[in-house]
Amino acid sequence: MNHKALNIKGELLSLETPLVMGILNITPDSFYAASRKQNEQAIHERIEQILSEGGNIIDLGGYSSRPDAAEVTPAEEMERLAVALEIIHLHYPDTIVSVDTFRADIARLCVEKYGVAIVNDISGGGLDSTMYQTIADLQVPYIMMHMKGTPQTMQRYTSYTDLVEEILIYFASRITEMRLLGVNDIIIDPGFGFSKTLDQNYQLMNHLEEFKNFDLPLLVGISRKSMIYNYFGVTPLESLNGTSVLNSFALLHGADILRVHDVKEAVEAVKLIKKITTAG
Repeated sequence: MNHKALNIKGELLSLETPLVMGILNITPDSFYAASRKQNEQAIHERIEQILSEGGNIIDLGGYSSRPDAAEVTPAEEMERLAVALEIIHLHYPDTIVSVDTFRADIARLCVEKYGVAIVNDISGGGLDSTMYQTIADLQVPYIMMHMKGTPQTMQRYTSYTDLVEEILIYFASRITEMRLLGVNDIIIDPGFGFSKTLDQNYQLMNHLEEFKNFDLPLLVGISRKSMIYNYFGVTPLESLNGTSVLNSFALLHGADILRVHDVKEAVEAVKLIKKITTAG
């Protein structure tokens, strides 16, 4: 376990104990049906659930990034996000919110108007050339994920000469670019399930510790993904146990943040792994 911290609106959020990020999807088509929340009552209930189960961050998404997801206009994405952001702003003002968007204008609006604390970009800046400068202007922590192509095309781009090396190079160049712009808080996310075959996801997990060489917080998001349910031949609904196993492995190999649907189980994994690793 490390002692890094994130600057959240001037306050340091310690990563000495790994954090749990609860997913709140304001979408009609996310791959895990139980995570889709579209009316105010459902949004309230999900926020309450994430917080009561010990979640540290709420990750809010208005654009499903599952393979072959429908295109969503910027206006529609912002409209979806605004519904949840208004609720959080009014009723849960102290909650740390991350916005899951690859659009710089939406990231800016969420931070400036609604006080969103973190920007989570599945494209690592690849789908909006103004994203890095926007993050530099906003001075908020930025989650940089690895993906090739777009959510609609990413599964066509699974060819690598050396999977792990190419992803490490991808991060190295982008981190340098952001550092030159004055961005301090960068979190890296290897992008499980994005532009990777089932076997490549497990190869990546087996090499997770190599990403600690950047000395940056590491986020792992494998919750109920196809690397679990396709491997077992089940559904996302039946993938909680596999999720817990992989989250536990990730924690033992350097994960600082777990992005999950099931907050209670992830919080328990964090507590048990910490209990083992500090038992002496």
